[in-house]
Amino acid sequence: MSTLPPCPECNSEFTYEDGSQLICPECAHEWSATAEAETETDAVKKDSVGNVLQDGDTVTVIKDLKVKGSSLVVKVGTKVKNIRLCDGDHDIDCKIDGIGAMKLKSEFVRKV
Repeated sequence: MSTLPPCPECNSEFTYEDGSQLICPECAHEWSATAEAETETDAVKKDSVGNVLQDGDTVTVIKDLKVKGSSLVVKVGTKVKNIRLCDGDHDIDCKIDGIGAMKLKSEFVRKV
C-alpha cells in the first residue's frame, strides 16, 4: 500500500518519490513532498472561536476595527457576507456595506 498522495493534476494514484520530489508517471507532473504537507495545514483558516472558515461564509466582527488611512470604524456586530479566504497576515477579503473592499484578520471575526 502506498502512503503517497495522488497527483494534484490528474489524481493518478501511481505517484512515486524521487529524492524530495513526487512525480506522476501519467501526466509527468512534479511537486515537492514537503510543500504538499505544508499546504494541507495552512489551508485551514479558523475564526476567533475555532470554527473553520470557507469561501462564501458570513461572519460577524467581534471587535471595533479602525480602518487604516481613514476615520471610519467597523463596529462590533457588523455582518460581512460572502468572504474570500486569501494568504497573508490579513487572510479574509471582503466587501463591507458603507466602507467598501477590505481585508480582515480571521482572529477578529466569528462565523454566523
